[in-house]
Amino acid sequence: MPTNLSIDDNLLLIALEISGLKTKKDTVNQALIEFIERRKQKQIIDLFGTLDPDKDFDYKKGRNRK
Repeated sequence: MPTNLSIDDNLLLIALEISGLKTKKDTVNQALIEFIERRKQKQIIDLFGTLDPDKDFDYKKGRNRK
């Protein structure tokens, strides 16, 4: 989907430098991926303490001790 955006040139140059990517398109796409992943992580973190633990879950059963 072609899109025309007005992006801050200084921010884009910094992002290009930090990312090590070669194109503006790749840099913007990577930034969007990281933005989405971070927001999803925040949603998961917000769930901590809101779910009741499973009393029948055996957490020791999943350990691999050799």
